Amino acid sequence: MAKKGFLSYNAMDKIMREVGAERVSDDAKIALADVLEQKARELSARAKQFAEHAGRKTITEKDIQLAAK
Repeated sequence: MAKKGFLSYNAMDKIMREVGAERVSDDAKIALADVLEQKARELSARAKQFAEHAGRKTITEKDIQLAAK
C-alpha cells in the first residue's frame, strides 16, 4: 500500500476502529484518506478566501471554523 497523500493510513485505521470497525481493508483506508484530503483542500481554499477578504495572508482558526459552516 503506497502512500501518496498527507494523511497516514494508520490514522485512517484508528479513526474507523474508534467508531467500532473490527477490521478495516486497505482500500477503505485509502478511500477515507482521499476523501478527507479533498475536503481539507476545499476547506483550506475557502478559509484562504476569508483571510484575504479580511486583508490577511495568514489563515486563522476562525477562518477554518467559518469555512466549515
